[in-house]
Amino acid sequence: MNSENQYIDLYESCKQMICDQSSEPLNAVREQAFADFKRLGIPTRKVERYKYTDMQKLFEPDYGLNLNRLNIPINPRDIFSCDVPNLSTQNYFVVNDSFSHNHRSHSPLPDGVVIDSLSSFATRNPELIARHYAKIAKTADDGIVALNTMLAQDGLLVYVPKAVKVEKTIQVINLLRADVDLMVNRRVLIILEERAEAKLLFCDHTIDDKNFLATQVIEAYVGDNAMLDLYCMEETHERNVRVSNVFIEQQASSCVNHNVITLHSGTTRNSVQLTFRGEGAECNLCGCVIADKEQHVDNNTVIVHAVPHCNSNELYKYVVNDKAVGAFAGLVYVAKDAQQTNSEMRNQNICTTKQARMYTQPMLEIYADDVKCAHGSTVGQLNDAALFYMRQRGISEKEAKLLLEFAFINEVIDQMKVEPLRQRLHHLVEKRFRGELDSCKGCRQASAGQVEPASL
Repeated sequence: MNSENQYIDLYESCKQMICDQSSEPLNAVREQAFADFKRLGIPTRKVERYKYTDMQKLFEPDYGLNLNRLNIPINPRDIFSCDVPNLSTQNYFVVNDSFSHNHRSHSPLPDGVVIDSLSSFATRNPELIARHYAKIAKTADDGIVALNTMLAQDGLLVYVPKAVKVEKTIQVINLLRADVDLMVNRRVLIILEERAEAKLLFCDHTIDDKNFLATQVIEAYVGDNAMLDLYCMEETHERNVRVSNVFIEQQASSCVNHNVITLHSGTTRNSVQLTFRGEGAECNLCGCVIADKEQHVDNNTVIVHAVPHCNSNELYKYVVNDKAVGAFAGLVYVAKDAQQTNSEMRNQNICTTKQARMYTQPMLEIYADDVKCAHGSTVGQLNDAALFYMRQRGISEKEAKLLLEFAFINEVIDQMKVEPLRQRLHHLVEKRFRGELDSCKGCRQASAGQVEPASL
């Protein structure tokens, strides 16, 4: 039996329950998503964008789903708290795939800014959600996006109106909590209108030592002259599977900084698809991966230059240890009329053992003739000359390797615009390399035996 059959049967038998526990704008696209999923199914390795990860295998197990939206007995603030000096954030929680209404930040937001449950807000203001939901995350193009859209019942809405700047970083803590193996389907809709500005930090953590499968779809609309900083950090456990698809659409003279950091996971497959719709826009996509044991981390990016005079910069770095597997595939597409495009893509990787594997595929597809585009990738080992130099000065081999790995990854962390966050991540990365990734002061667990997240 193919992996998708169980999800087809699930939807057909539980459709009414799924719809009853959601809202009309989400339900309006559900049937089309189901039809697309039946046609596309779970991607196989024959699908170019998924060739480095066996999605069929990941979706085969029989996971539980909370389709009736039963209340999860958890107080997120009892599990996660953060007192990192100078990191002043607006904290919001998503437990599994439900927005936590009772534990939102108490700090006031600027007038007109909305951070709320996607389903609840859609019930009160269906027009805004219907205009944006599932419009750039097209179910006809991707089986996993179709699966998420047909099953998602709630999510997170971030709406920033025209000319409003949110000074504080919005921190969204995604917590996975269950007594049984569980599948969750998260949805995020980000809308920044003209000249709006916001910084978002998403942190993924597991609370229980269960098998989790998390699908996630983020849609981000960035208006004219708007600015979005979107940071995503994963620090889960080895039994977690995360499949994330991020879609970003930029209008004229807008700027997006997107940074994805995988500190610890089981299997992770991240996809980013960014499209320039207005001239003079700029994006910076960065990512860093630290993988060991038998972890598998796959990043796939597509940047579409559909209009002239846009700039894109991309930098992904991996350190792969033990028997871990890393993969990166990046495509920059320059349309026929997208003259004066500037684009640079770099993927640099270190394999520290003979058993570690890294696959890399940077690509350019250019149909305009007045452009500056460059791409490249490297896969290597730690510099023997640098190691020898440090050993000659009394530094142990283990410490020398750690310092070189840390320096290699730091270039990605330094791209972050939020200074306290950048400092904190430098600290977490160092602890990750040392095998000492513990919770920061103030973070605590609800009960013994649960996995401690390295909270920001």
